[in-house]
Amino acid sequence: MADSILFLGWGFPVRGRERQAQNVFQESVEYWGRLQSEGKIESVQVAFLTPHGGDLNGFAILQGEAEALDEIQRSDEFAVMLTRANLIVESLGVVSGVTGDELGAQLERAMAQLDELT
Repeated sequence: MADSILFLGWGFPVRGRERQAQNVFQESVEYWGRLQSEGKIESVQVAFLTPHGGDLNGFAILQGEAEALDEIQRSDEFAVMLTRANLIVESLGVVSGVTGDELGAQLERAMAQLDELT
């Protein structure tokens, strides 16, 4: 079971570059799907957000094992995808996170430290 995620969030397309943004988004979805079909990630979820007055317009969550996600982040293909996206959308960000068993392990570590430090 996957213990980690990569959260990729983005804002709105750069004005006047909406068509290019759609193309880069489609390329990204195909890339994430290929990662899943090759077994490098367990799942991918993609969402567009409704207007809410903030900078986050949509996101993707890639779920997999920490080591596999680290390897993906260090790959040239991931770097090229991020570079293309960063040139076409505002507020691009990538954040690592934990889930599943690792979430429980982190909570246990935090509780142990809390008990020790308070």
